[in-house]
Amino acid sequence: MFVCSQQDLFQFAEDALRYAKQGGADGAAVDVYESTGLEVAVRMQETEKVAYRRDTGVEVAVFVGKKKGYASTADLSPQALQQTVSAALNIARFTEDDECSGLPEPEFLASDLFDLDLYHPDTQTPDQAIEWAKQCENAALSQDMRITNSEGSEVSSDVSQSVFANSLGFAAYDRRTRYAMSCVAVASDNGDMQRDYWSDATRSVDDLASADEIGKTAAQRVLARLNSGSVKTGVYPVLFDRMVSGSLIAHLAGALSGGALYRKSSFLCDSLGKKILPDFVQLREEPHLKKAFSVAVCDDEGVATKPRTVIDNGVVQGYFLSTYSARKLGLTTTGNAGGVHHLCLKPTVATQKDLLKQMGTGLIVTELMGQGVNLLTGDYSRGASGFWVENGVIAYPVEEITIAGRLQDMYAQVLGIADDAREHASHSVGSILIEQMTVAGQ
Repeated sequence: MFVCSQQDLFQFAEDALRYAKQGGADGAAVDVYESTGLEVAVRMQETEKVAYRRDTGVEVAVFVGKKKGYASTADLSPQALQQTVSAALNIARFTEDDECSGLPEPEFLASDLFDLDLYHPDTQTPDQAIEWAKQCENAALSQDMRITNSEGSEVSSDVSQSVFANSLGFAAYDRRTRYAMSCVAVASDNGDMQRDYWSDATRSVDDLASADEIGKTAAQRVLARLNSGSVKTGVYPVLFDRMVSGSLIAHLAGALSGGALYRKSSFLCDSLGKKILPDFVQLREEPHLKKAFSVAVCDDEGVATKPRTVIDNGVVQGYFLSTYSARKLGLTTTGNAGGVHHLCLKPTVATQKDLLKQMGTGLIVTELMGQGVNLLTGDYSRGASGFWVENGVIAYPVEEITIAGRLQDMYAQVLGIADDAREHASHSVGSILIEQMTVAGQ
């Protein structure tokens, strides 16, 4: 599975730290990794791609006083390792002093490196992966005569291991697996052509949805989109389906992240302790969920992660901070160097149907297009497609519409959250109902 042993990775990290110290660094951190992957793709039952990859690399950060230098290499030879450390040291000497740079305070480093059950190696061969992909696509194509084409089905696997270490004596080994399968189906009826997809990704092959299930779901989704119409421009309730609702929480996390906050490029600057969502909204960060995605016992700096409530009763309880951004803001790191960990949004109702009854008449958004989100002002405008709802029941599919608003208003106008989050998603976020947004259609 791997070319390098666990001990090899620790030795590479130890050597890099030694070279950094010998070169005059006051502190250093190194990340050594190896990953392998297999990806196959079929279209109309013909194999289009079989790709195998193996990546290795070393990333080195050094600190000389308050100056920082960074360099990386894909070559693990001793000579390349020495050259990479030297490059980082040379870069550091030419950078400006930054009072906030440096390694984390030792007391914040993780001391309990417990197992999150993220590593489940499998001996899947390319032939087996191709067979799965064909089965998945065939399940979609055989559902209905209106499904006339396919953009293909893909099966992939990724296995990785890494060692992160720094000159404070911290060293941690991590290994994880990821398996995924997807299918994109194309359907046509009365001159209307639509595409839609379904996918699943898990840590273990045994937990992956079956090829038949993924293909059939892709077929059902694309058939539901046929003969799409539009809606009259106006202001309506908008329900963000679980396939897109995570983006609303991603924007929230982005606005509460340290980089945006200290640069004053967030509409949520100085929001700690302030109410930005309704009383019933609770958002937690759960970095220790077993077999999940976006989880870790320590962040990219070795700082221990902790389960915590980010939003409670609609009030901001914390930001997402690395050591550097925390120092810039005069706060304490939250263990988010490298990004946000698994977020869980507390539901208020059992199903999406409950939200539809609550909404009455309005729009379900199942797909978003474009990048019209400004985290500085909160302005939000994106292309969308989905379904028009009347009296709590889906009436017909819609496309080529635009939804717009301000994130500040959208968060304040959350009416409900369904308990329908996808099981294997990076974050646990169900469908979200917003009281009103501007919908541009006909």
